Amino acid sequence: MSASWETRDRTLVDGPVPRVMGIVNVTPDSFSDGGRWAEHDAAVAHGEGLAAEGAHILDVGGESTRPGSDVVPIAEEIRRVVPVIERLAATGVPVSIDTMKPEVARAAVAAGACILNDVSGLRDERMAEVAAEAGAAVVVMHMRGTPQTMQDDPRYDDVVGEVFEYLAGRIRWCESRGIPKARIAIDPGIGFGKTYEHNRDLLRRLDRFATLDCALLLGISRKGLLKTMTGKGMAQRLTSSVVASLAGCTLGANVVRVHDVGPMVDAIKVWDEIRGWG
Repeated sequence: MSASWETRDRTLVDGPVPRVMGIVNVTPDSFSDGGRWAEHDAAVAHGEGLAAEGAHILDVGGESTRPGSDVVPIAEEIRRVVPVIERLAATGVPVSIDTMKPEVARAAVAAGACILNDVSGLRDERMAEVAAEAGAAVVVMHMRGTPQTMQDDPRYDDVVGEVFEYLAGRIRWCESRGIPKARIAIDPGIGFGKTYEHNRDLLRRLDRFATLDCALLLGISRKGLLKTMTGKGMAQRLTSSVVASLAGCTLGANVVRVHDVGPMVDAIKVWDEIRGWG
């Protein structure tokens, strides 16, 4: 199922072919790449490389949200991301800021970001103000608790139904705050306050979320459930990441957030030629 996703000035998703969001972690403690891109020049070069591999969007983050991660002060998060966003936005590729803090979001928008990717689902109401004022797109994710507490015995009676109702409610809330549905993408939050079984069930029923009439974003790249599925460590999760993301695309994901852009772009092209997305 296709859905549009746009900002005030540009279209991010239009039509059935999934888009690829490349991850640029400007952090010293990322779960996946161990701070390889923590310096500004390295992060910019990495982002430019992902764009050259076919990334449609670059997602820049200055605070790790892995389970148990530390909170980064606002000023430090801004210091990490703003110079990188300025330089990547100048290339013409749409840039997303991965943050829960409205102060960081505002600085990122001023630097050229056009998407606010908030793992807390715009829990701080000021995030909606920033998005509405800037005409920015948003990613509204489901997370139970905070990155520091989310994996402390998460429980659901019906994980698919509860996450669905939460996201449906957040869509309505965003619309009431001046963010039209066309600027909203939803993310079920794989790995954020869920057990392996919860994550697996969400993935199996991903097509249900595609009925909410918003763009659907999936972030599963290199995550821990792939270790449970395959027994492979972080450095060996390329294949499982691509396969899981592609499976999500066949179930309605319009955007996949990945570390390994080139292989993901190739997988989407191959599927398009063999089966298509209509």
